[in-house]
Amino acid sequence: MMSTKAFTLVAAVERELLMGDKERVHIECVECCGKNLYVGTSDCFVYHFLLEEKTLPAGTATFTATKQLHRHLGFKKPVSELRAASALNRLLVLCDNCITLVNMLSLEPVPSGARIKGAVALALNENPVSGDPFCVEVCIISVKRRTIQVFMVYEDRVQIVREVSTPEQPLAVAVDGYFLCLALTTQYIILNYHTGASQDLFPYCSEEKRPIVKRIGRQEFLLAGPGGLGMFATVAGISQRAPVRWSENVIGAAICFPYVIALDHEFITVHSMLDQQQKQTLPFKEGHILQDFEGRVIVATSKGVYIMVPLPLEKQIQDLLASRRVEEALVLAKGARRNIPKEKFQVMYRRILQQAGFIQFAQLQFLEAKELFRSGQLDVRELISLYPFLLPTCSSFTRSHPPLHEYADLNQLTQGDQEKMAKCKHFLMSYLNEVRSTEVANGYREDIDTALLKLYAEADHESLLDLLVTENACLLADSAAWLERHRKYFALGLLYHYNNQDAAAVQLWVDIVNGDIEDSTRTDLYEYIVDFLTYSSDQELVWKHADWVLQRSEEVGVQVFTKRPLDEQQNSFNPDDILTCLQKYPNALVKYLEHLVMDRGLQKEEYHTHLAVLYLDEVLQQRPGAGGKGAEVTETQAKLRRLLQKSDVYRVRFLMERVQGAGLPMESAILHGKLEEHGEALHILVHELRDFSAAQDYCLWRSEGRDPPYRQRLFHTLLTMYLSPGPSAPELAVAATDLLNHHAAEFDAAQVLQLLPGTWSVQLLCPFLTGAVRASVHTRRTTQVALGLAKSENLIYKYDKMKLKGSSVRLSDKKPCQVCQNPFCEPVFVRYPNGGLVHTHCAASRHTDPSSPSPGART
Repeated sequence: MMSTKAFTLVAAVERELLMGDKERVHIECVECCGKNLYVGTSDCFVYHFLLEEKTLPAGTATFTATKQLHRHLGFKKPVSELRAASALNRLLVLCDNCITLVNMLSLEPVPSGARIKGAVALALNENPVSGDPFCVEVCIISVKRRTIQVFMVYEDRVQIVREVSTPEQPLAVAVDGYFLCLALTTQYIILNYHTGASQDLFPYCSEEKRPIVKRIGRQEFLLAGPGGLGMFATVAGISQRAPVRWSENVIGAAICFPYVIALDHEFITVHSMLDQQQKQTLPFKEGHILQDFEGRVIVATSKGVYIMVPLPLEKQIQDLLASRRVEEALVLAKGARRNIPKEKFQVMYRRILQQAGFIQFAQLQFLEAKELFRSGQLDVRELISLYPFLLPTCSSFTRSHPPLHEYADLNQLTQGDQEKMAKCKHFLMSYLNEVRSTEVANGYREDIDTALLKLYAEADHESLLDLLVTENACLLADSAAWLERHRKYFALGLLYHYNNQDAAAVQLWVDIVNGDIEDSTRTDLYEYIVDFLTYSSDQELVWKHADWVLQRSEEVGVQVFTKRPLDEQQNSFNPDDILTCLQKYPNALVKYLEHLVMDRGLQKEEYHTHLAVLYLDEVLQQRPGAGGKGAEVTETQAKLRRLLQKSDVYRVRFLMERVQGAGLPMESAILHGKLEEHGEALHILVHELRDFSAAQDYCLWRSEGRDPPYRQRLFHTLLTMYLSPGPSAPELAVAATDLLNHHAAEFDAAQVLQLLPGTWSVQLLCPFLTGAVRASVHTRRTTQVALGLAKSENLIYKYDKMKLKGSSVRLSDKKPCQVCQNPFCEPVFVRYPNGGLVHTHCAASRHTDPSSPSPGART
């Protein structure tokens, strides 16, 4: 493990200040309370010093100890332990198995002479259970074998409160509340002196090593375990932290969060409680005392006292970051939470996360860097600013001070390595795309989107177009210059469009299609422009480019007008203006007229006639060259015939004049039909075209939606034409038979039988005659049913009339009309079935005005 400088060792009390030339006098124990330092010596003296701490310009701390006084305790034994009780202004001194209470300032014993006898070791309860602020709880190892005693120590008296027996002789003790952590002869145990319950921890051999028992926090202790381990244990007998590995010969331990400090005969070692790693080693020979006092760590030899001054945690963390030891720095930063105010910690920790993120970024550890940037709420512009020219020129961003990293830009970070630079740019693309829609982008979305656009354009990334067609905050000036520099003209058009500059966008795209500038982003750019203009509400823009799109392709270009949203077609663009524009483009003109007539269903004579004329011209133009009916001519003719049949608003006689003599008999027949000239139409179909199926279809077409007599007359006309004498009589007779057998219901059988030649056999007309008989029978039966129903209804009405005549009606001048509520002035009235009486004029007005009151359902 690499070394970390967490502490510096500073002298506090030198030998000369303490004992002068007395060679045989040694330091036995120390105690520190605030600025008061107490030293107990082997010749039974207690020394009192006042510590003053000073910080040198270099940032290091020094201590000056001023001797206040010293006092001999009157024994011949060394002073074993010192404990300060500042709340009582008392110093507890253990010497010769006796605990004496002395004044902290004068070192004079209390006048009452209160003391505790028979003590081998003592420990103060830093989590007292009594709740009395004017006493301290002291736990001692008694000279009596296997005995622990608990005392309440007041300002001038002591009181024993509990005596507890132990399984073995106790050698060391620490106390927290009711819980005693004891080092016995062969093991460590937790003992609750209130309930008597005990919990074995782990064994150890007291003959081989000195036991260490130290309270490190609420209900938690540090113990010297086997195998050179510093073990943590709670009062429940479990360990919530992994052990630290220290020397086999540790003789003392102290806590200065987040570190455990251990002392052996040659070194002081510093271990982290957070990751259990050894962080620092300080050479220190002849040390035999190591203790911590309210965060201050004191170490002593037999001749001098020293203080271990911790470096500020922020300085330690920055040193770790400078050494690229990111994980250790983060662990230490998290552990510092308990020692720093919440708001200050959050600010510090965010900055540390950001610094760690840049370290990981520089090492191309992008996943780790991204998580650190997110957790540290990094202003993403700090990252963007590493990439030259990505921030907009108008951005007011300045880098954090002090800086979060040591790099001027990406070139310095990658040392010009193009592969690394490409990886860094790819990471930034991904990161910006993720954060642009989150709170991270609040306040500087423009900088993020502009940088993202530049990265996409430079890398020819497919997401460039996605960025520009969705909501974005790209700055126009910076982005346009960058796109033009990288020849991304289609994307530049999208940028113009997003910024409501459609004219500039379309002109740019037109230049690409014309070949004036090169951009192969879209191979279907012409169709894209047409689609764009189709949905543009800018009429001026559409008219400006209408000729251009039509010149390139009439069929596609006309979609600018035919595929527009219906509301715009109705409200914005006048069809007559569009028709005027399309005069130069015959194919587009036909497409647009078809759109008006077929798709929109506009019933305007000019449009229908114009379309029919265009169809007719095309048919006439192509017929001679095609030598008959070519495929395209047939398609056009089908369109013409469909239009002539379905439309009722074109100028029939005008078209008739155009068709006559043009060799278009079917079209002539349709037009004759529109003029109700059925004889002429059927004559063309039967005698000129010899198309009997078309003649039948004609009858069905012209009689559609008309009354039965009209339909019957039409079919009789066709039958009569079939039966007329002439050179084609045999062929027409077959057509007549087919007509009768397939459309029997359309004929009056009696009339047909009079027309038919007597030479025709019944078998020939069997289907017709069968159908006629069935129709006749069906008609007779339905007529009989209708007659019966009518008779029944008549009978019902007669019955109702007889009932009404059988009852009397009383009328007086006091009885009001149920409609107008006025009295009757004459004996003339109307009576409703429910018995209501009304004036005759009221009844008449009710029938003409449905909203008037109704006294009955039926009169």
